[in-house]
Amino acid sequence: MIFGRSERGAPPVEPVTLKILVAGGFGAGKTTLVGAVSEIRPLRTEEFLTEAGRPVDDLRGVEGKHTTTVAMDFGRITLREDLVLYLFGTPGQDRFWFLWDELATGALGAVVLADTRRLEDCFAAVDYFERRSMPFVVGVNCFDGAARYPAESVRQALDLDPAVPVVLCDARERESVKEVLVDVVGHAMARAADRRRAATV
Repeated sequence: MIFGRSERGAPPVEPVTLKILVAGGFGAGKTTLVGAVSEIRPLRTEEFLTEAGRPVDDLRGVEGKHTTTVAMDFGRITLREDLVLYLFGTPGQDRFWFLWDELATGALGAVVLADTRRLEDCFAAVDYFERRSMPFVVGVNCFDGAARYPAESVRQALDLDPAVPVVLCDARERESVKEVLVDVVGHAMARAADRRRAATV
């Protein structure tokens, strides 16, 4: 049991719980990422794409996509005995962005998932977190058949601050996603430490 007594009889550890957002463009793999890493059955709010939405849903590059998140995805992962992450996947379509402010409340940081076939689709998420000074990591989802670019090339294309981590990942692979989440937590903690140091100068 994760939170029970250890073999040496130490008292149970009360875990720190942190909220992480998973954002990015339509079809970037947010739902897949949350599902790949969650230790509980993920909550999904997916609906089938309809003919009514065809004029506003840009399916270029993701023609095989048949569903879309209309509220959020939710999952949980225990990184260590004393550290639990709650993952909130945001909807990727413009018409659901009004939900982002609610989902962002209390979040430590975010993953912006990028698809190199539609890189411009993650500009809005990058801008959202930059404007709110929320720490974020760009995870480049390496889709099968998509062109592979070095992380530094993606950084330049998105005009990111040098301090923003850019990592290549596979949203289908649990270990790959865990590495991205560890990077988010580490980046957010480093940002918080920098702010504390600046406040004491």
